Amino acid sequence: MTTELLIQNLHRASSSQELLLATRQLASCGEAAVAPALVEVLGFNNPGAAVAAVEGLIGLGQAAVPPLLQLDPENYGARAWAVRALAGIGDVRGLDLLVDALGTDVAASVRRAAARGLGNLLLDGLEPAQRREVLERCLEALLAATSDGEWVVRYAVAVGLEALAPALEPDGASLVHLHQGLVALTQAEEANPPVVSLRARLALTRLGQP
Repeated sequence: MTTELLIQNLHRASSSQELLLATRQLASCGEAAVAPALVEVLGFNNPGAAVAAVEGLIGLGQAAVPPLLQLDPENYGARAWAVRALAGIGDVRGLDLLVDALGTDVAASVRRAAARGLGNLLLDGLEPAQRREVLERCLEALLAATSDGEWVVRYAVAVGLEALAPALEPDGASLVHLHQGLVALTQAEEANPPVVSLRARLALTRLGQP
């Protein structure tokens, strides 16, 4: 089935089930040309179709980034799904949206996705100065989120910090700050459940910290 026909089927869907099926078919084709149509699905208020679209967009990788970044920022639902897609793709062009989502989004699930995404951006091919700038912005955003009000976000921050650590200078101040952020997450408090503390301790252990 051609991409044109797949896109037509998507637009002709007259029920939630038909939309879900059409989206899954579109997502599985693997053609970069379908990225804008998959992005369009993110705003259809159909969670099942949106999940399928996000999986398809992640599968398309970098080709999906431009249409994701062209989304209307006022369309909150689509933007929330876009954050998940960009976090899964790992392209540095999504940095601004991920940083903004982690710091300001009202949904804990979106902030959680952004935290994981900031720890896993693909930095190969960047100039040294740009690489340092990206890493510092990721670190700054993650450290700020160590005080997020939702434990699921703080858990994701611990994961993100661990993933970010190997890219930092081994003897630099940034890595020291990262370790301090993880130590802060290990503190046992009423609002900080053991699962967060344990995950942060695991990250420190894996990073060779006592």
